[in-house]
Amino acid sequence: QVQLVESGGRLVQTGGSLRLSCAASDDIALLYTMGWFRQAPGKEREFVSAVTWNSGSRDYADSVKGRFTISRDNAKNTVYLQMTSLKPEDTAVYYCAAGRLVRDTHSPRSYDYWGRGTQVTVSS
Repeated sequence: QVQLVESGGRLVQTGGSLRLSCAASDDIALLYTMGWFRQAPGKEREFVSAVTWNSGSRDYADSVKGRFTISRDNAKNTVYLQMTSLKPEDTAVYYCAAGRLVRDTHSPRSYDYWGRGTQVTVSS
């Protein structure tokens, strides 16, 4: 069973920055596409960003392009989401996900494993 543990979420002011981390269990980082999703109260879970196993491809939701950067360190089995210029609409629980055969990086159904999430709150 693959395990993912997110960390780094907290309360931050508008315009601030945060770096989220997702620690993965051994070996998955080498073979899996890793993604970040978020879910605000009363809304569906939405795609934020994804990175392929070798970092050869990165994908971002339009709402975060130019503000968020995804990266991974396979040696540490960790994926990061650097968030800058945060807005109140970025407030959500952020989830890390891993998928071995991800055809559609934007679809939650493409991913096999999920973390429990970390809360990001951006105050206005």
